Amino acid sequence: MLRVALFFFVLPFLISPTFAKEKYLIPGPVHLDREGEKWAEKTLQKLSLEEKVGQLFMIWVRAEFLNVNSPEYLELRDQMRKYHVGAFAMTVRWDPPFLYRNQPYEAAELLNRLQQDSKLPLLIAADFERGVTMRLYGATSFPHAMAFGAAGKVDYAEAFGRITAQEARAIGVHWNFFPDADVNSNPANPIINTRSFGEDPQQVGELVVAYIRGARANGMLTTVKHFPGHGDTATDSHLSVAQVTGDRARLNSVELPPFRQAIEAGVDAVMVAHVTVPALEPDPNRVATTSPAIVTDLLKKQLGFKGIVVTDAMDMAGLTRLYSANIGRAAVDAFKAGNDVLLIPADLDSSYQAVLKAARSGEISRTQLDASVLKLLKAKASLGLEKARLVNIDALSTRVGKPENLALGQQISDDSVTLVRENGKLLPLKQTGTLKGGLPYQRVEQVRNSTVVVVLSDDVRAEAGRALERQVKTHMPDANIIYADPRTAAAMSEDVLKAVDQAQTVIAAVYVVPTAGKAMQGANGLTNSVALSDASGALLQKILEHAAEKTVVAAMGNPYLAQDFPSVQNYLCTFSNTAVSEISAVKALFGEIPIRGHLPVTIPSVAQRGAGIERPRQAAQGESGHEYLKATRQ
Repeated sequence: MLRVALFFFVLPFLISPTFAKEKYLIPGPVHLDREGEKWAEKTLQKLSLEEKVGQLFMIWVRAEFLNVNSPEYLELRDQMRKYHVGAFAMTVRWDPPFLYRNQPYEAAELLNRLQQDSKLPLLIAADFERGVTMRLYGATSFPHAMAFGAAGKVDYAEAFGRITAQEARAIGVHWNFFPDADVNSNPANPIINTRSFGEDPQQVGELVVAYIRGARANGMLTTVKHFPGHGDTATDSHLSVAQVTGDRARLNSVELPPFRQAIEAGVDAVMVAHVTVPALEPDPNRVATTSPAIVTDLLKKQLGFKGIVVTDAMDMAGLTRLYSANIGRAAVDAFKAGNDVLLIPADLDSSYQAVLKAARSGEISRTQLDASVLKLLKAKASLGLEKARLVNIDALSTRVGKPENLALGQQISDDSVTLVRENGKLLPLKQTGTLKGGLPYQRVEQVRNSTVVVVLSDDVRAEAGRALERQVKTHMPDANIIYADPRTAAAMSEDVLKAVDQAQTVIAAVYVVPTAGKAMQGANGLTNSVALSDASGALLQKILEHAAEKTVVAAMGNPYLAQDFPSVQNYLCTFSNTAVSEISAVKALFGEIPIRGHLPVTIPSVAQRGAGIERPRQAAQGESGHEYLKATRQ
């Protein structure tokens, strides 16, 4: 009997490693049960005023390897503990134009460690507008949102939400700052553009709802942004104050419908923009973020939103310019306006102390503070974080970057390619023979001017054009690939035009996408733009003057590009600069995929929304009739 008793005493210790997986979070659909509600209510009662204030703040964490005793990690941990931070926004280092993506393992390990070092479970958010691969290698790559509008399939948006949720939860991210509910009705909009699903409120709303459905069913909190609508602006709110000039009728018919649909679909959060909206808030010194009329009256009372209200990043100039003399006051005003989460304060200490002081003095009511904190605790419980907060790093290799998901991301991109103009003389391009490969380190490829590809981007050192070059080279190994940017375009002009004159075919691949805070000198100071720079634009214009008939312009991003170049005869849009979009562009140019996308926006003086020249897939060289029929049915 003694041996039996000893066996059962020791048994849990022997088998505990087998059940170690129970400490890991296994995501299910977003759902708050009664047990989770009780945890949130009891936890709230135990928190001090200082801890409650800290729960409102979300700060950056950059996914990178950090030794547990490194100064960088210790500073991050100490900051979290000192200010009782309740949430982190995961990103990676960005040194324009370079975004230093990292690996899923690095992200998951760092987030696990922060969770272990935090008293309460942390909410981890991220900006995964194009999927997890926007920040980390190895995940499923998707095109920009506008490409989904061009493909026109609601199922694609739902799959987008599903896959992003699965991969995000695998690395420990619970909350995505997406989908974008902005209706991009202004072609000059420098910061929304391809981040929007399009210009039709109904289509935007349908795609937003589908994304929410797919994401929440797979355990990820969703956010619609940028309330009450950032699509009809011509200013980047990262640089200065943007204004939405439409009257209330316009807002009700264009800007607000997608947000209404998202709220009805159960979206978890709404992100408020740093924009002025005179039709809703007459005070010119109040952006939407700090306006009770917009956040509390419109969003909460009129639209009936009960979820989490989060500010856009509070370090953006659209907000900080209004609070330069007292930066901490921005956090107080934003919270009093009705926001629950104060995202990326420009000065954490000043902001935290200002909110804490306002709570102590009664300027911020304890009722409002408790309501916001309870809302956040319930969000954590709806994710199961009160039961387990760590992710299983060993499972990453089975959950991130599944082949079937990668294939779907490519398929979505393929179906979004839109042919806007064609002169009937150029497409599809013909593949030239392949050159014989040489031994390693001894291969020398010839470069000829039969096909010239000019890649125009913001910076030739960046990734833009690399995947496209590889794809072109598989079809035309001797193609001449030329890279140019605003600093080099003028100096290269003569050589580029000489090559263009000799070419039989010219591809001008133009990479322009909305980039946060991209500062350019304008007539009224620093501004942002999704147009080509003067030097790059001049080079493209000269190419068209020399060879418009034999040139296809591929807009790898901003579809409105063509309005500045009316002489374009062959115009192809991918609405995106991601690798899958580059691959799709080349496949479409060579007729390897059917072209069936339709414009989700109107290009002034060029084409209306819904336009698109459809083309069937062309049989490849050496492909049998049976193989062709099989491919076209897929």
